[in-house]
Amino acid sequence: MERADLDRALLQAHDDKDNAELVRLYTLAGDRAEEAGNIDAACFYLTHAFVFALEAGLPEARELNRRLAERGRAHPLDL
Repeated sequence: MERADLDRALLQAHDDKDNAELVRLYTLAGDRAEEAGNIDAACFYLTHAFVFALEAGLPEARELNRRLAERGRAHPLDL
C-alpha cells in the first residue's frame, strides 16, 4: 500500500469509526516508519493504534503497549 493510499484508508477508517481498521492501519504506518528508522514517527503512529485498540478492547493493545514501553514511550501495563 502506497503512502497516499494509506492516508486515504486512515481517513476513511476515521469516517467509518472502524477502530479495528484504525489499529491495523496505524500499526502498519508505525511499522513502516520504524523500518525507515524514524522512531519518533513510529511511536506516534503506534500510540494512535494503542489508543484505538484500548477503546475497542482489542487484544492488539498488549503488543502495542509492549512496543511503546520498549522505546520508553509508555509504561508497561498488565492488559
